[in-house]
Amino acid sequence: MRKLVVSEFVTLDNVIQAPGGAEEDTDGGFTQGGWTWPYWHDDIGAHFFQLMSETDTLLLGRKTWQIHGGAFEPMAAGDPFGDMMNSLAKYVVSTTLASASAWRNSTLISGNVVEEIRALKEQPGKNIAIDGSSVLVHTLVENGLVDEYALHVYPVVLGSGKKLFPDGKRVNLKLIEAKPLPSGVIYMRYVPGE
Repeated sequence: MRKLVVSEFVTLDNVIQAPGGAEEDTDGGFTQGGWTWPYWHDDIGAHFFQLMSETDTLLLGRKTWQIHGGAFEPMAAGDPFGDMMNSLAKYVVSTTLASASAWRNSTLISGNVVEEIRALKEQPGKNIAIDGSSVLVHTLVENGLVDEYALHVYPVVLGSGKKLFPDGKRVNLKLIEAKPLPSGVIYMRYVPGE
């Protein structure tokens, strides 16, 4: 069975909303986007490329898929990062999209989400990665579909924003790797615990 890996940038208070920029995701009046930039370190990029070398499929919620697709689909061939992101198989979970044609190699999942993702995990292949996609991640967590969490934990508390873990849900985890970075970020990998 393929592993489903949740890869997130997360604050100390569990926020994953708009790590990359002020305009990335302003839902709920969120004004603190771009909170990762002061803490950049090249090891963060190295961790991402390691994860992607073990991945052949992205699973994304609609908003994250639209943000990523808007950035990567127009990239000219020859950009190593763009080529990698555009070549991966992508599954977008949405009840409002009519088509997944806006970003190449994408397939729409619009119903029976839990069953579709269980079936996707049963297919042969490398890992399935998900980032952002807070609503979808909550569904995955609540249904026991996450096999690993690869988290870059940032030394910042935002006080509001979309959360990685759903409120009211207990999640026991087992730490399998922890590495502090010079910028204060800690890279941590967890698997579900007892």
